[in-house]
Amino acid sequence: MKAVVQDRYGSPDDLEIRDIDKPVAAEDEVLVRIRAASANAYDWHVMRGDPYIPARLGMGLRRPRAKIRGRDFAGVVEAVGAKVTGLRPGDEVFGEVDGTFAEYVCVRDTMVGPKPASLTFEQAAAVPLAGNTALMGLRDRGRVQPGQQVLINGASGGVGTFAVQIAAWLGAEVTGVCSTRNVDLVRSLGAHHVIDYTQVDFTRTGQRYDVVLDMVANRSLADCRRAVTPTGTLVLGGGGTPGRLIGAAGLTVRALALSPFVRQRLVLLIGPAPSKENLATLRGLADSGKITPTIDRTYPLSEAPEAIRYLEVEHARGKVVVTV
Repeated sequence: MKAVVQDRYGSPDDLEIRDIDKPVAAEDEVLVRIRAASANAYDWHVMRGDPYIPARLGMGLRRPRAKIRGRDFAGVVEAVGAKVTGLRPGDEVFGEVDGTFAEYVCVRDTMVGPKPASLTFEQAAAVPLAGNTALMGLRDRGRVQPGQQVLINGASGGVGTFAVQIAAWLGAEVTGVCSTRNVDLVRSLGAHHVIDYTQVDFTRTGQRYDVVLDMVANRSLADCRRAVTPTGTLVLGGGGTPGRLIGAAGLTVRALALSPFVRQRLVLLIGPAPSKENLATLRGLADSGKITPTIDRTYPLSEAPEAIRYLEVEHARGKVVVTV
């Protein structure tokens, strides 16, 4: 099968399209013929091995342990392991696992579920990682309640476009922060208020929010806390600039150190675990029209390195999808 393989940390130029052996499903796995996958910030972090310290400690010191890029997918079940129940060959599925920029992938039964019937394969592939991150950041870590004021910093990005819709589904009054060109997009997703960060600094308006989900990590901890109510919640979801030594980890370390001494909840959104339950929730939201993936561009598998390059440098509006 063809796959996008990486032998060393580097740039999109270090990714190669190769013919490799087709995987075989273990007894608790499903073999999926991939129809589409999506690019995420996760992919360029792994590709470059940065921020250097947290990335390489977790992903491999000298080279990435997971050699095939891509993290989420939609496709068709080709085979199932002996212990897998509820899925069979021919089922249309979506889910999350390393190695999805390829024609086939094996995924544990706990990380795959039936594809939303209302979505195309391309749309469904855009959902798992970003949708799950937004869902856990707001529902689980942010504990968003109906009627609360919620701000999404990075509202036009891959996670942000889902976060705006999920916050609205949870009953919040949603404010999205984005650039000028994305104001109409964020408003169309259900944001009640939109702040153009090129014109207004959301941390200095005097407005405070019950929950702030920060997916950009471009402001100091003090700035972010200024936008949160005295007993509100700040959810730090990542972001940061490529090539930095520790990236957003510095912000999160400071938040962890300060958290016991302040009334505000300062919580981290690190490694949201994919699960069948969360995939089922996202499927229900998609099929009921509560969330709709926003797709900026699509690329064929042969151009997957360019998809990562575009996502990394061009501030994509929503998701970038790779068709297989």
